[in-house]
Amino acid sequence: MDKSLHFNTQLVHAGDNPDSQYGALSTPLYQTSTFAFDSCDQGGKRFAGEEEGYIYTRLANPTVNQLEQRMAVLEGMEAAAATSTGMAAVSGVLLAMLSSGDHLIASNAVYGCTFALLNEQFPRYGIEVTFVDMEDHDAIEAARKTNTKVVFLETPVNPNLAVYDLEFIGRFAKQHGILSVVDNTFLTPYLQRPKDFDIDIVLHSATKYLNGHGDVVAGVICGSNEHIAQIKHTTLKDIGGTMSPFDAWLIIRGLKTLAVRMERHCENAEQVAQWLESQSCVKKVYYPSLASHAGHRFIGKQMKGAGGVIAFELDGNLEHAKAFADSLSLFKIAVSLGDAESLIQHPASMTHSSYSPEARVEAGISDNLLRISVGLEQVEDLINDLDQAMIQIKT
Repeated sequence: MDKSLHFNTQLVHAGDNPDSQYGALSTPLYQTSTFAFDSCDQGGKRFAGEEEGYIYTRLANPTVNQLEQRMAVLEGMEAAAATSTGMAAVSGVLLAMLSSGDHLIASNAVYGCTFALLNEQFPRYGIEVTFVDMEDHDAIEAARKTNTKVVFLETPVNPNLAVYDLEFIGRFAKQHGILSVVDNTFLTPYLQRPKDFDIDIVLHSATKYLNGHGDVVAGVICGSNEHIAQIKHTTLKDIGGTMSPFDAWLIIRGLKTLAVRMERHCENAEQVAQWLESQSCVKKVYYPSLASHAGHRFIGKQMKGAGGVIAFELDGNLEHAKAFADSLSLFKIAVSLGDAESLIQHPASMTHSSYSPEARVEAGISDNLLRISVGLEQVEDLINDLDQAMIQIKT
C-alpha cells in the first residue's frame, strides 16, 4: 500500500485483501478454526517457522491479518495484533513486556478494569506499579526507578478527559530506555497518532470507535515488528486472547466510515459541551476543545480534535447525578462509547467502581461526575434531551 495516500483512503484500502482467487471486493470472512496442510511435512515446516502459511486461527487468520495490516498502517506502525477484547490488548502488552521484579509507571486515572489489573493483579506476580498524575512531569521523573520497564497511559483519560503531553512521554521513555504504551481508544488514529511522538506501542479497545456500531468486543495492539512478534508468540498465543474472524470482519467494515463518523462525533460533542458549560446546574465540563480545559493547548498540536466523549460534574451530589441520568431518553445508560447511539454512565459506581474512594479522589473521579459518549443523532435532539433532564432535577 502506498503510504503517501491520504488517511481517509487508507481507511478503505490499507492492507492486502486475502481473496486472490475470486476477486471479491469485500474482505472475505475466513470463518474457520483450523487450516488443512497438503502433507505432514508441510504442517511440520509451518510449526517450525520454515514455511509461511496458516495453521490455526488463534495463531493467525487471513481476515484477522487484513485488519492487523490496516491498523498498523493507520497508526503508522510496522505491525499489529488483534485481540479478543480491549483488556486482552492491555494485558497482552503488559504481561509480554513485564516480569516479576519489574516496575511500571501508570497514569492515576485509567479505565477501571485497567486499574484493577495494575493495582490488584500485578502485585500477585511481583510487578510493582506506581500511579502518578501525568500532567505533572516532575512526578513522572520522580516515579522512575532502576527497574522501571514500562510507562502506560491513556490520553485523553477515561473518564475525566485529562490530556497528557505525548511529546514529553516519548522523550522521557527514550531517554531512560523505558517502553512507552498509550491507549488511544478515545481518539483513534484519525484524531491522534502517538507514534508521531515516539511512542512505542499503541493499543485500542476496538469495541469502541474503530468498530463504531456497538456489536463487537475486541482490541488491537500496534507497534514494531519485534514488539508485536513478542506479544503474539507469548501472551496471545499461550493465554489465548485473540480476535475471532467475524469480529475482525465487522471492524474492517466499520473502519471504512471512521473518518466521517469521527467528524460527526466531534461536531456533536463540541456543541453539547458548549451547551453544558452554559448551564447553571453544571459545576464543570471536561472536554479538551473547550478553552476552559487544560488540554485545549494540545488541539492542533497533538490532537486533531477532542473526540466524542465528554465528562461533566453536576452542581449536586450522587443522587442528583443518578437522577439526571435516569431522566434521559435518547442517551441510554450504558458503559461503552463510540457507538452511533449516545450513551451516559456514572463512573464512580460503574466503570471505575474498582477504585477505592481515596483512589477516585486522586484520579479526579467525583460522585457527581457523569460521562457521556455523544453519538451520531441530530445534535438539537440530544441537547433537548439533556435540557429536559436538567429541568427535572431542578424541580
